[in-house]
Amino acid sequence: MVTIGAAIIVAIAIAVAAARHYQTAAQRSVAAATPRAAALPHTPGSYLGAYAPPSPDSYRGVAAFTKGTGVQPNLTMYYSSWLEPFQAGFAATAARHGAVPLVQIEPYSTSLKAIAAGRYNGYLAGYAAAVRAYGRPVVLSFGHEPNGYWYPWSYRHVSARTFVAAWQHIVSYFRKAHVRNVTWLWTINIIDLPSGIRAPAAWWPGASYVTWVGIDGYYYKPTWTFAPLFGPTIKAVRALTSDPILISETGAAPGAGKAAKIRDLFAGVRAYGLLGFVWFDSIGIKDWRINDPSALAAYHRGANTSHYSANPYQASSPKKAAS
Repeated sequence: MVTIGAAIIVAIAIAVAAARHYQTAAQRSVAAATPRAAALPHTPGSYLGAYAPPSPDSYRGVAAFTKGTGVQPNLTMYYSSWLEPFQAGFAATAARHGAVPLVQIEPYSTSLKAIAAGRYNGYLAGYAAAVRAYGRPVVLSFGHEPNGYWYPWSYRHVSARTFVAAWQHIVSYFRKAHVRNVTWLWTINIIDLPSGIRAPAAWWPGASYVTWVGIDGYYYKPTWTFAPLFGPTIKAVRALTSDPILISETGAAPGAGKAAKIRDLFAGVRAYGLLGFVWFDSIGIKDWRINDPSALAAYHRGANTSHYSANPYQASSPKKAAS
């Protein structure tokens, strides 16, 4: 009996030691696989970005934008539907051109309540693993312009509280998955109360869930200038956070005078100390493309007189680390 009892004790001790060994090995494996935090610089005026179709299916739109303006964007944006995987091939091409991918994840045809409740964790697991494997900096945004009324995740369809819960769940999931190369961009639309575009405070997820703030806004008329267009929203954001601000989607209608508005954008970014802007170089409600000589020249001159860096990967880290 004593011999049997001793044998059992020895077996248990061996099992415990083995479990500890494998646990330690697993921890070492996770640590080795976890990329170092890939934080992006936050120097004002550092970024000139572009969305150019057919991104992310091809980089040729971005290449054409670069050729036309003579400026290589250091942020390349694309829009991603919910359940679409991370486009690692496009991201790798962007990185070869010295650019950081900026992904606007659009939760069409899904429930934000379901996202917040964890029902899409399988999708998030795959996406997080792909971003982590990519290793370089990625800017991620989710449900842009929720303070507007036109998207199915906006206030006419989903409560601000539900939006915040979904946002927080996504960020928390990535952090638990040890994804440290993401800059989280909370993207809102410029405030326009008469048109039903609300102040953004209700959608604020909290300082620990946001790295940068994005503001979307366009020039429709020749009389529109930066301060009245973006200033009230910048002020509203500053009441919430001191995080760096990026004009995350912008353009000028042909009738507004593109060259003048491009000059106004560069001046506004400098005056307010913003990160920079992302130009929507496509046809939408208007033809937003920079496609006339005076506008192309204005963009090129603006880039040469800003703090724009052709390769943000080589710049220093910001005050607030990415997740």
